[in-house]
Amino acid sequence: MDNEELLKRITVNPQVMVGKPTIRGLRITVEQILKALAGGVSVGELLEDYPELEPEDIKAVLLYAAHRPPAHSQGGDIYLCLKFQI
Repeated sequence: MDNEELLKRITVNPQVMVGKPTIRGLRITVEQILKALAGGVSVGELLEDYPELEPEDIKAVLLYAAHRPPAHSQGGDIYLCLKFQI
């Protein structure tokens, strides 16, 4: 699956999760997955915790995050350092 196809898995709908980027319209946000990975949750654990997710969804989240400018929270940059294997 190429990057363009992966990015199609990330959707934004004002009626789902207040318009936050989600995975395939599910009520699982990109932010949730990134925070879990940054907190040390493994990809395998995420796939167990969210059985509706597929490995390609995790790749899509990371690709989406890599193509977005850094988020700002009350004036400070948020940096994520992730090490994982899919």
